[in-house]
Amino acid sequence: MEIKTGKYRHFKGNMYEVIAIAKHSETLEEMVVYRALYGQGDVWVRPAAMWNETVERDGKTFRRFEYIGQ
Repeated sequence: MEIKTGKYRHFKGNMYEVIAIAKHSETLEEMVVYRALYGQGDVWVRPAAMWNETVERDGKTFRRFEYIGQ
């Protein structure tokens, strides 16, 4: 599934902004580069495969990150 740049809501409620899709220099695995839209605005990376995962919490299934828009 394509990962667009823009704002996302994590299933736990925090907001993030995807800045870019990058490749790991050794494995060429696609990585999502994203910034927290709270606190100090830390920048993080996460494997794209994890970004698109679904998670189960309290017996319900959620997308780990839900696209909100630009």
